[in-house]
Amino acid sequence: MAAEAPIMYTTTWCGYCRNLKNQLSRENISFTEVDIETDPDAAATVERVNGGNQTVPTVLFSDGSAMTNPSAREVAEKVAALAG
Repeated sequence: MAAEAPIMYTTTWCGYCRNLKNQLSRENISFTEVDIETDPDAAATVERVNGGNQTVPTVLFSDGSAMTNPSAREVAEKVAALAG
């Protein structure tokens, strides 16, 4: 069974977010994007996993783990590990 696509928490103005989205798209790695500036629950999730900070990009995986400002390689490795 395939793992659920990770959720990438972003903002529209974040250059690191744009870079990671572009890199993951080039590698055909699926993800769901959520803008923390338009979704208060998403902002609270990001704060919870980042010690109270709204640091983006934050990527949340189906196993409940999170990565803050990861490389595309790190995301790809985690997605592959979750896929089995």
